[in-house]
Amino acid sequence: MRILHTMLRVGNLERSIKFYIGVLGMKLLRTTDRPDQKYSLAFVGYDGEDKAAVLELTYNYGVDKYDLGAGFGHIALEFPDVAKTCEAVRTKGGTVTREAGPVKGGTTVIAFVADPDGYKIEFIERKPAS
Repeated sequence: MRILHTMLRVGNLERSIKFYIGVLGMKLLRTTDRPDQKYSLAFVGYDGEDKAAVLELTYNYGVDKYDLGAGFGHIALEFPDVAKTCEAVRTKGGTVTREAGPVKGGTTVIAFVADPDGYKIEFIERKPAS
């Protein structure tokens, strides 16, 4: 068994696709439009759904903003150089909300960015195994 995807409700599907693909470097894997049910989906990720967990971006017609609530924390992504990735995010118009640096009480380098809907994304620096 494995995790297949995490669903995020978004206020503007095209804006969110542009962020996850253009800023974070994911691939658009597939889309579905369900006009009778009044929603559209886009699946994005770094690899195919058969190999890795992905994000399902869900746009419900006519809803342009959601209360993110207090229960959701963040999505975590791994990068070899978090500071460099933050700079790339800024260059592409993204918002870094916590600069790269060690996690409180530890040595792992992390940073946070926000997507266009305000969802937090943690970058965790992982060095190649020696």
